[in-house]
Amino acid sequence: QGKVTDMESDVEHFLRIKQRLNKILAENTGKTPEQVKLDSERDHWMTADEAQAYGLVDKVIYKR
Repeated sequence: QGKVTDMESDVEHFLRIKQRLNKILAENTGKTPEQVKLDSERDHWMTADEAQAYGLVDKVIYKR
């Protein structure tokens, strides 16, 4: 029983952290928290240019 209770507590904690992170990302990217949640539900890989277009990075530095 203790392990299941611990796991439930860990999952709830993780979900709260994920919700907080989605809110922070939404505030900084101009997306809605719902859109950020959808875009981060599964592995979602972006190139540097895609991350910039999404609003995750300010500038992409290219090697000369």
